[in-house]
Amino acid sequence: MNKLWIVTFETFLRQVKSWSFVMLILGPFLMLGITIGAGYLGAAGGADSSNVAVISSQPTLRKSFFKENSDDIDKKVTDEKVATKKMKKDNLAGYIVLKADNKCVTAKYVGTTSLSSSMKSKVNSFLVQTQQQLNMSRAKLSAQQSQALQQQPKLTEHIQKKAGTANLGKIISFWITVIMVYMILITYTSITAQEIASEKGTKVMEIIFSSTTALKYFLGKIFGVLLVILTQILVYLVGGWGAYIFAENSSLTKSFVNEYQTLINSVMHNLLSVNLIYLLLGVVIYTILAAFCGALVAKVEDASKAAQPVIMLNLVAFFVTFPFQNNVDSIVVKILSYVPFFSSYFMPLRLINNNASTMEITISLLILLASIILLAMYIGKIYQGLMLQTDDSSFWKRFKRGLSYK
Repeated sequence: MNKLWIVTFETFLRQVKSWSFVMLILGPFLMLGITIGAGYLGAAGGADSSNVAVISSQPTLRKSFFKENSDDIDKKVTDEKVATKKMKKDNLAGYIVLKADNKCVTAKYVGTTSLSSSMKSKVNSFLVQTQQQLNMSRAKLSAQQSQALQQQPKLTEHIQKKAGTANLGKIISFWITVIMVYMILITYTSITAQEIASEKGTKVMEIIFSSTTALKYFLGKIFGVLLVILTQILVYLVGGWGAYIFAENSSLTKSFVNEYQTLINSVMHNLLSVNLIYLLLGVVIYTILAAFCGALVAKVEDASKAAQPVIMLNLVAFFVTFPFQNNVDSIVVKILSYVPFFSSYFMPLRLINNNASTMEITISLLILLASIILLAMYIGKIYQGLMLQTDDSSFWKRFKRGLSYK
């Protein structure tokens, strides 16, 4: 058993230390960082031109406004002359002058563009609140009367999902899921097939098989790749959650997140579900098949071609899902959601559209898991014969001979 884990961790460490794995992990985050960075740079050039300044000869009044409102406000500008100069240079949208006497609170806006609806709402809310405080002070009411006047109405909201948003969430979830499954399958099937093929017919394999069983060595290879996949998924989950928290609190993307919160929640719910299990198991079964294909190549020089059969099967499964995107009730979808190599695409499609029961999901997962175990055990048993087979015959002859090994 120790030899199994030695092979597992050796395979895992060799993969995670490679530059290809590092770039595979960092690639999406680099693209996201470049996109956000470009957004910040674009916003930086014109950020001030959309801001307003708040000016008042009464510092207490100005500070009171800032306690409640701080977004889209240039706090450095405290003088009308400075504000006017910045407006001429297109570095400021305008300025608000706040005044208050014993009777009334007023606000005057001067600007090159109209106040945004959100800023206008903030100013009006501040004026109403301050005016109410001034009125109560002038009225000299008792504590009980003041408390009675402070009674506020209640607004209760009941938000229902729009059909359009729900459908859009399903479409986005579908595309993210199938593309993520496809890309990860393509990556790891190629890596596994080439790694196995690179060891084909070498003296090292004869030494390894003399010290451990072919089954243990093969399973160690598969477990090692599985650990790499789990590491990648974990990094994506943690990194994706961190990116979401950042977007939720960033001034550049906060309004976008708030506006599309329902859509984002729908997509995240579809992705962070049983679909992740299908992704993982789908990669495992394709990886096992890729290892089998890698062991079937005639020589080490053919390692680059080893993954082609698996890649073609993956392509077929990937493209077959497209016609059924809006037809999940089709009998073809239901059948293929139980078929190994296809269920990792079709069952998530049904899950996204709430078209599969718990029983159907359980049966599909059991079939997929049983297929993985049986395929791994069978290939593990014939693995030694496959790896030591070095004759330069056709692929189909080697394939038939590989299946006949006991």
